[in-house]
Amino acid sequence: MSVVIVGGHDRMVGQYKKICKDFKCKAKVFTQMSADMDKKIGCPDLLVLFTNTVSHKMAKCALDGVNGEITRVVRCHTSSGTALLGILEESCTC
Repeated sequence: MSVVIVGGHDRMVGQYKKICKDFKCKAKVFTQMSADMDKKIGCPDLLVLFTNTVSHKMAKCALDGVNGEITRVVRCHTSSGTALLGILEESCTC
């Protein structure tokens, strides 16, 4: 399963990737807006939006970059590791 995380804190990137790895998921993490972010997102199985730490422009770019029929989008206000763990427990069928 592929996961894209948009938002969160820079210092948590390693922890986000470790949590995803524990669920046997490939993860891409975008904590900051890049010029070609919409092209880098690809077509993941799950898009996690940490809404408290992401700008409206970055959220719109992420949502425009994915296919809504294939990608499940989960919005979460908290950007903690525990929040991500809960999302993956609910979403992963691994």
